[in-house]
Amino acid sequence: MKVLCYSVRLSSLTAISDKCYKATAFDGSEALIPKSQVFGQDYSVSKSEAYWISEWILKQKSLQYSSKKQATFDTITRKEVPVWIVEKHEPTKIDPLENNTIKELKR
Repeated sequence: MKVLCYSVRLSSLTAISDKCYKATAFDGSEALIPKSQVFGQDYSVSKSEAYWISEWILKQKSLQYSSKKQATFDTITRKEVPVWIVEKHEPTKIDPLENNTIKELKR
């Protein structure tokens, strides 16, 4: 099964039991997050530590997060799954010209 996750920058993520983390954001907001909903650390963020946390649990908690950086993870393998977005481009209709010469380039 696939789960949408957000990259959440945290000041600390502390294990308080075998099944739960205590997450603290930079604004001071705290939340208890189940370990099954944390899919690992986001190593592409360099300024602070960021973790991949599932979207549905973040909506239930009062933890500061941004939805700008998101990825899809497989719940069984706990690895990121590539997602392709197919967009169809339809060009605008342009009427043909009678004379296609450019006056500045003509001798």
